[in-house]
Amino acid sequence: MSTAQFTGTSTYLASAHLRDIVNVAVALQKPLLIRGEPGTGKTRLAEAVAEGLGLTLLGWNIKSTTKARDGLYLYDTIQRLNDARFGDRDITDISQYIKYGTLGQAFRANERCVVLVDEIDKADMEFPNDLLHELDVMSFKVDETGETIAAIHRPIMVITSNNEKELPDAFLRRCVFHYIEFPEQDFMRDIVHVHHPDVEEKLLHQVMMVFYWLREQPEIRKRPSTSELIDWIAALRHAGFAADKIEQELPFLGVLLKRENDLNAVQTIRARSKRNRLG
Repeated sequence: MSTAQFTGTSTYLASAHLRDIVNVAVALQKPLLIRGEPGTGKTRLAEAVAEGLGLTLLGWNIKSTTKARDGLYLYDTIQRLNDARFGDRDITDISQYIKYGTLGQAFRANERCVVLVDEIDKADMEFPNDLLHELDVMSFKVDETGETIAAIHRPIMVITSNNEKELPDAFLRRCVFHYIEFPEQDFMRDIVHVHHPDVEEKLLHQVMMVFYWLREQPEIRKRPSTSELIDWIAALRHAGFAADKIEQELPFLGVLLKRENDLNAVQTIRARSKRNRLG
């Protein structure tokens, strides 16, 4: 097993705490459960771990209709029926109709890989429990063929959650947990410089001041995230907007705020502040 340590990548800055917990999860061979508000890089973490350790990434995007078995395999009964009616293929070979899901592919891979289970809390409450056996023994049985698929290499699993539902205790016991805190301003500056290495300091100062001011307003329901800050800076630079006008005019606010109520709330806050200044 590789002893390489995750240190982040050139495009993904990870805090010391995050780097440490990733390496602990890898060493313990346990799934890493990641929570944090939108825009803190939960999904990107799995991509960064794969890139940083030189491994293949397999993604499984969870929906409300997703079942645990979908990640293992699917038996294509429709294709077999069509082949029986119209084709000349030997349909007695059931294995050709088995389509492996993300976990199935990871278990069968000849090299260790990273598996992203993205937004596990979107599925129903039974979904995490239905994965307990596979997480423990890293194998599953294909009922249609009787074959047992056991992991050649135990994958590194990164599981993200937006905390929309509470996950079962039995599932949580099998995971290493980390909550990604929203970056403080100094760390956020470092993140911005990764994406905008030549950003003007005066512009960066102004956008950071406005950005964190917006995040502090209790009236705003969906606070702007890191990715939206990066996009906002790109929009301002593309338009050649003067840094000294940003705080006054709040240009391209729709890049930061994505709800009409939040945009209206900012207008109300600014109007109230102006009235207070005028006495």
